[in-house]
Amino acid sequence: MALWAFMLVMSFTANSQQVEFEEYDLENGLHVILHQDNSAPVITVGVMHDVGGKDLGGDNNPERTGFAHFFEHLLASGPTENIEKGTWRKIRAANGGSGNANTSLDRTYYYQSFPSDKLELALWMESERLLHPIIDQDAVDTQNEVVKEEKRMRYDNSPYGQILFAITENLYHNHPYKYKNIGEMDDLDAASLEEFQAYFDKWYVPANSVMVVAGDIDTNKTKKLINDYFNEIKTGPKPIRNFPKVRPITETEKSTVYDPNIQIPAIIAAYNIPEQTARDNYVLSMISSYLSVGKSSVLYKKLVDDQKQALAVQAVNLSQVDGGIYALFALPLGDNSLADVLNEIDEEILKLQNELISERDYQKLQNQFENQFVNSNSSVEGIANSLVDYYLLYGSANLINTEIDIYRSITREEIREVTKKYLNSNQRVEIEYLPKKNDQ
Repeated sequence: MALWAFMLVMSFTANSQQVEFEEYDLENGLHVILHQDNSAPVITVGVMHDVGGKDLGGDNNPERTGFAHFFEHLLASGPTENIEKGTWRKIRAANGGSGNANTSLDRTYYYQSFPSDKLELALWMESERLLHPIIDQDAVDTQNEVVKEEKRMRYDNSPYGQILFAITENLYHNHPYKYKNIGEMDDLDAASLEEFQAYFDKWYVPANSVMVVAGDIDTNKTKKLINDYFNEIKTGPKPIRNFPKVRPITETEKSTVYDPNIQIPAIIAAYNIPEQTARDNYVLSMISSYLSVGKSSVLYKKLVDDQKQALAVQAVNLSQVDGGIYALFALPLGDNSLADVLNEIDEEILKLQNELISERDYQKLQNQFENQFVNSNSSVEGIANSLVDYYLLYGSANLINTEIDIYRSITREEIREVTKKYLNSNQRVEIEYLPKKNDQ
């Protein structure tokens, strides 16, 4: 009976999650993806740009970090030539809309959702970001203060707020992934207005962007509106990057980082892993779920529940275009040392390298990823994000339909072999993340 029920769920998932979409290019090079779903009167309009924290300002000047994140703030709420300063969010809210923007080391994404009868308004507002942004000294100075406040609140004064930076700075010696996504405030202060304007002109061109419109739309009407509002955006060449390949670690490296905002130290073991399109990267995602997702996961049950050696433990796979991060993290409990906790984690890694996980645990993993797949495509906003993300970062929007098949095809043997391949102590940096001493 249980097997029959599971087969029904699998069949339902496979059939119900098929996402239909259409792709085409405008004359200026902007790639457009349309997804029609008339089940609810809502639409999402988003534009993702192939620019992130790894793309420095001033012709890739290491003293011009944080430009991509800065532009997220600058363009997220205007002003533009036709939208006055401070009115972007008011216009959106008055028309029943919501929206946001976010930046990773690889890309920047702006999106808004509205009732479907506001489609033209949404398209006009998005086109304003690219056609008529005001990038003057007043706009730069205003957003500079906003970014500084975000850095103070989220990173400088937040417990464990520097952990990701500690990892990237130690793991990426020769690649711009080593720089903070939010940037250094001195770099933003030192940048000229002309440098900001040049950054926009270089990276915010149609050939470097992909647009999505999803939800309750009429496809032909939407195409006409997109052409009306976006085709006049000036074209330009797609920027060319020439980054060095991420240097692999071949001997254990050690580092110590101090954080004045914490009282409990942490241990981190971070590994270089392949680019996010690699099949091994998918396997590593399953390994991290096996180790630490949920209270029944291996590391949580062992270190937190049973042995009470840690307050928290986590395994994370951070996928990226040029090579990702696999990180093991733990907060020791009581008198347990950082080394002891890391040794306990390594015991479980060693088991994965030498033994097959149980069939029951394997099936649990498959169920977890099925659920993630269903949840990620359960809303128009989620589908819109997946479509542009898969197109820009993975090279195929249709992964929204086929990526789950990759996870379904991963075997227990692959889990063992990929653990052997990447998660060895000589391939990592071990970071002791400690409270700042009084005399420091």
